[in-house]
Amino acid sequence: MAQQRKVWEADLDEEFQDVDLNLAIGTYGQSDVYDDAQSRIDESTLLAMQQQMVQQAAFAQIPDVVKRFIAHFHQAVLDNNLAEITVAYESGWNRLTEKYYAKTEWPEAEVIAPLVNDDQIFLILYRELYYRHVYSRLNPDIDDRFHSYENSCELFNYLLNSDGPVPLELPEQWLWDIIDEFIYQFQSFCVWRSKVKSKTEEELSLLAEGSQVWSSYSVLNVLYSLIQKSKINEHLVALQEGKSPEEIAEIVGEYGTRPLYKLLGYFSIIGLLRVHSLLGDFTLALKVMENVELNQKSPFTRVTACHVTTYYYVGFCYIMLRRYPDAIRSFVSILNFILRMRQYHTRSYQYDQINKTADRMYALFAICNALSPTRVDDNIQNIVKERYGEQFAKMSRGEEGIPAFEELFLYACPKFIAANPPPYDDPELLRAYVEEPPVEPAQRHLQLFLSEVRAQAVVPTLRSFLKLYTSLDAAKLANFLDADEEDMVQQLMVMKQASRSVSRVDNEKGLLDGQMISTSDLDFVINDNMVHIAESTVGRRYAGWFIRNTEHAQRVLDALRNAPLPVPPKPAAQPVEANGKDAQPAPARTGGQKVAWGSVKAA
Repeated sequence: MAQQRKVWEADLDEEFQDVDLNLAIGTYGQSDVYDDAQSRIDESTLLAMQQQMVQQAAFAQIPDVVKRFIAHFHQAVLDNNLAEITVAYESGWNRLTEKYYAKTEWPEAEVIAPLVNDDQIFLILYRELYYRHVYSRLNPDIDDRFHSYENSCELFNYLLNSDGPVPLELPEQWLWDIIDEFIYQFQSFCVWRSKVKSKTEEELSLLAEGSQVWSSYSVLNVLYSLIQKSKINEHLVALQEGKSPEEIAEIVGEYGTRPLYKLLGYFSIIGLLRVHSLLGDFTLALKVMENVELNQKSPFTRVTACHVTTYYYVGFCYIMLRRYPDAIRSFVSILNFILRMRQYHTRSYQYDQINKTADRMYALFAICNALSPTRVDDNIQNIVKERYGEQFAKMSRGEEGIPAFEELFLYACPKFIAANPPPYDDPELLRAYVEEPPVEPAQRHLQLFLSEVRAQAVVPTLRSFLKLYTSLDAAKLANFLDADEEDMVQQLMVMKQASRSVSRVDNEKGLLDGQMISTSDLDFVINDNMVHIAESTVGRRYAGWFIRNTEHAQRVLDALRNAPLPVPPKPAAQPVEANGKDAQPAPARTGGQKVAWGSVKAA
């Protein structure tokens, strides 16, 4: 392949050297025939000619190395060469972006079409990368948003509505990025669409006409269609039942056996988890994941960005469902994975995004630990105290910590979206919408979350008193709390309720399954106006400490082995006597006196 690439590059250079734009465009202004025929040329022909001239001029501006890259990329896709596609996708595209297109758009698909023989399938894939670059590096306008949606529709129509499975192979990372970017652009469009006051007249008109562009129904339809086409849920159930590859192939059919469809279906399940979370349906978000196992052997772990995204949204759903132990378990698992693999993440082009998501998960972990105190991994706990120590201390003070909860929640939560767009097609309703806008989705979920926090605001103070006693008179406890006995009993019931939660204790199959457990190390009963307290102390887990220090010792040993050997010191020159002869070394001393610490001792 490399030899073919060099030959092709040489042919390409030779071909481009002979191109003369003047010949390609023509010398229309130098002939009387053109003047006679000008009246016969309609306006559409002139526009087509002008567009062709613009595209030819734009083609001439493309650096030769970019032309060769696009041609090589196209050939790799035609050959279904996964190794070459992966290198071009993960390395070549990003390096050329940094060098030539860091602050500008890549050439449009119509401009580079001659390089790829007008291959429509490759041009759809190219536009997917083109619009992803616009969204990540530049500021997309309304045309970019509409056209990116049209290109996504073309891509998924090709995959879902062709006669049989399409002859296309793409790397796992790219397939995940297609689903991830599709949902991100949908989320970005919904947030942009909800800001009515900033829209121009032209944008208002286009939004009124294109009410179905980036609609929630169309996005959900694509994801569910990919899952259904690939039969990925049936595939996962068959794997859990231990069926043979032949039986699985018979169950999933011709689409499910192709890696392209199988992975797109699998990643669509993770995409549904994200979309339902953004729409605020956290129960349904976990329900669609019922056949996906959260362990290190699951397929989503092969793509780090997918791995991190899965645990982030699962953990956040558990928080909103008041299942804090499960949320803590999810965050600890993925944060430990990120810490172990940090040295490898630096090589990834998604390193910054993974770090940002990890930082948000540390904030969510701090929220969970404040609402459901428990002993966790010391390494994670130390990082949380280092980054959010001030907020964590405030969250442990009851009512005083509400602003800290609000700050961390708004920082770490997803960018929620509204399922229904503003009524752009009805001017009267739109004016009413502007005058009295609805509550933003993020604020609505924040208020729901804070209502739960406020209900537990009395727990830290009550807990601090109970930890001091093994039995306590109810009247005395009420006096400590500056409340009557009836209010005190209500506060005790709130604490009892806050210390109980549904949790997956026996590795239940579904993420929604679980049993009611006690999440606190402090329990109490009330008997004859006496509060009896029992505290259980959880012993420190030493396995994690030994594992971390063993890994540290291994890294130190590897560093010593890889370090260069020290240069031996040069031997000191022997003194030379005045007569030119080398001085003989003094004979060893066998007798006399030795001096130690200023005193004289016999040898």
